Amino acid sequence: MTLMTGEATLGRRAPESLIPATLFSRLVGRIVRDANVDRQLAERIMRQALAFLLACARNPDTPLAPSRTVDKGWHAFILHTREYADFCQDVAGRFIHHAPDDEPDGDRIDTAARTEMTVDVMRQTGLPVDEELWSGHQASCSSKCQGCCSDHP
Repeated sequence: MTLMTGEATLGRRAPESLIPATLFSRLVGRIVRDANVDRQLAERIMRQALAFLLACARNPDTPLAPSRTVDKGWHAFILHTREYADFCQDVAGRFIHHAPDDEPDGDRIDTAARTEMTVDVMRQTGLPVDEELWSGHQASCSSKCQGCCSDHP
């Protein structure tokens, strides 16, 4: 799989340009089925999941977390293990682990605040943000966070 490296910028290119069009279409199809959403929304979700993963790649020491909606795209991608592993290696130089934060106790970062920080980091990194997909309920997972989960490089 030929992908854009983590250091490259998307510029005016869409996040889906990070993966082959056939893979993007398969992932969108899975989101349609698994999340029971229409294709247009599934495409938006997958675009934001890819932008989120690129933000994780470019900011490996920052605790980033997707919204629940964007997390649906991450889940769809992870199921395609070979393609996901190749993407991570090509874009981040390492595997981007999905680390659920489902511990009932502990010193956790507020998930809403972490997701808001993720949106800020995405903007600062020059990545597109689909506001509607980042508002509302937050996912209880991250690419890396201190004290609740970790991304093991």
